[in-house]
This record gives sequence, C-alpha cells and structure tokens, in this order.
Amino acid sequence: LCGDWQMQVPFPFSLLCLQVIKCKAAVMWEANKPFSIEEVEVAPPKAHEVRIKIVATGICRTDDHVVTGGMVMPFPIILGHEAAGVVESVGQGVTSVKPGDKVIPLFVPQCGECRSCLSTKSNLCSKNKIVSAAGLMSDGTTRFTCKGKAIHHFIGTSTFTEYTVVHESAVAKIDSAAPLEKVCLIGCGFSTGYGAAVQTAKVEPGSTCAVFGLGGVGLSVVMGCKAAGASRIIAVDINSDKFAKAKELGATDCINPKDFKKPIHEVLIEMTGEGVDYSFEVIGRIETMTAALACCQYDCGVSIIVGVPPAAQKVTFDPMLLFTGRTWKGSVFGGWKSKDSVPKLVADYMKKKFVLDPLITHTLPFIKINEGFELLRTGK
Repeated sequence: LCGDWQMQVPFPFSLLCLQVIKCKAAVMWEANKPFSIEEVEVAPPKAHEVRIKIVATGICRTDDHVVTGGMVMPFPIILGHEAAGVVESVGQGVTSVKPGDKVIPLFVPQCGECRSCLSTKSNLCSKNKIVSAAGLMSDGTTRFTCKGKAIHHFIGTSTFTEYTVVHESAVAKIDSAAPLEKVCLIGCGFSTGYGAAVQTAKVEPGSTCAVFGLGGVGLSVVMGCKAAGASRIIAVDINSDKFAKAKELGATDCINPKDFKKPIHEVLIEMTGEGVDYSFEVIGRIETMTAALACCQYDCGVSIIVGVPPAAQKVTFDPMLLFTGRTWKGSVFGGWKSKDSVPKLVADYMKKKFVLDPLITHTLPFIKINEGFELLRTGK
C-alpha cells in the first residue's frame, strides 16, 4: 500500500504500488558454463501477468539441453520450468489467480482462445514458447535484469529464481493444501511422462510397452503404462542402477542395450514375438527414436517421442517402418491441456491416485544448483 493518503471518492479505493523485487537467481551467462548465483531485479507484472515466489523447482534434462547447446536459446538466460510457488502479485486484468494462491507455472500455456486450445485433439497453445527462441514476454521485453543487462526468459517460465513473472495463461491455481516440494513435478516431469502413456498413446489394458530412458520422465511413463493396465512394461536404459526403481514403479522387465551384441530393437522383437504395442523414447537421441519406432509391432504399433529432439539433427529411417502401419507421434507435456489438467492432476495426487516421492532422488538448497546438474548428468 502506497503510504498514508486520503481521497474523497464515492467508492472504496486502494492503490497498490508494485515494486521491483531484488532476489537470487541462477543465471546462465553462456553455454557450457556453470550457473552463476546472482542478484537480479524482477520487474512488476504487466497487464495479464503474474509474479510468483518460487518455493520448489525441479531439474530437468531439457534445462541441460540449453546448457550444452542441444537446445538453442539466447543468453544470458534464467532456465527452469518445473516448479511450484505462491502468487506474489498480479497485473491488471488478471482474474484466474490472486496473491497468496498456490500455483504451478506452465511451460505449455493454455490461452483458451486459439485453434489448439479450442480443439479436442491438441494441447500446444499458440502462445507456447517452446519452438520460439526469443526468450521474451509477449510484449517483446523481459522482466529480468542483472548487472544492468537484460536477462532472457525460458519457455515462458524461468523458475531458477526466487521470483519469476509469467503470463496468466501460463499459470494454474492448485489445491492450497498441496505440498509444493512434491507437486512441482507435475509442472513437467511427471505430467509429461504419465500423460504420454495415458493421454497421448492411450495405452490399453493387456498391451505391451517399451520405455527407452529411465530418468524422472521415463519412470513416469512406466507409471502411466501400469495405471493404464499394460501387461508387460519393458524398461530400457544403459544405466542398470536405475532398474530397481523402474521395477518398483511397475516395469516387468529391465534390459541394458550394452548387454547385447545385436540392435536393441531386435532384442525387443524377440522378447515379444512381433514387437511391442507401444514404445516411448524418453531420452532425446536420434538413434533411440528410430530404435523405439522399429521395436513396435509392424502394422499397428505406436511409438511416442517424448524426449526433446537435439537441435540441427535429422532423422534417417526406412520408410517401410511406417508404410506397414506403425504410428509415430510426438508428445509435449503429455498431451494435457495445462491450465485445465494441472489442478486435476494435483487433486489426484492429493487423493493418492499416484505417488511422486519415488521420483525425488535429492533435495538441495538453491545455491547448490550446479551440484544438482552434475547428479543429473551422472545418472544419479
């Protein structure tokens, strides 16, 4: 509230002064360098924007793709996109959330007006920033500055900071009782993997599935396949240390490609007779994308690309793999319409319809973010 003042007005009136907030953020100044913990200035939200105090944020491979140059974004930048927090302030015209609300930022927004949002077949809102490398808010400017320099946003969220600003279409209000340090995973990893199975692939009871990659998203795919009633879930990873967790969450078989002299898709076809009904590539590598497609049943198998494809690389494959009837699909954020679905997923978690704790391997203070990324890169 801006000071002590009085006005003669015919209706109740208050004037809120939104201030620039100074806080800590992990700034990525250039590729292939460590994150730098800096003091940044976070501008007030403009019209239809929301400023959020971030309480918990997860580390995702997609963030690391930017660090290594696999996903091209402008620098300097504040990464992070899997988080939960509390609304600190709102800009003019915001109606869906208010200060004090618990929320999850949405890297796939839902404007409710574009063709994708109005369609029952898609979820990739036209306001999404995933395919745009601008790193700016919708008005073409940024809300972050550091040492006098403008800092770019990351896919409309930027959660590696104590405070961030997002568009109203990119934030979902959730249950006030939800534990933010758990449900932050619904902001990306869990929803992306679980939804790839139950929403995008629509895995059927009794079906066979293969999941390539057993990070947090891959394990969430395993959970989705199990929830959908798959009779066999084959987990594939070159790190056998991940197999125990995969079996805990529903995998029936675990195989390491390094243990075989033949291509992994041939191994999977031999294991299942004619190939799996559904396969999921949850790594982001060209070789595993084509292997996942090839291991599907030849005339009705469905393969889902979940891992973010590497920049500037092209896929080469035998078109006969598709000609015989296989389906190759992509899945962003598990196919969920974010603003509608995230509150429901949080509600399902609160009702114990699924678990999140097994996906959390470490909890670190924010200043140890570089240690967190080393744990990611070493498969821990």
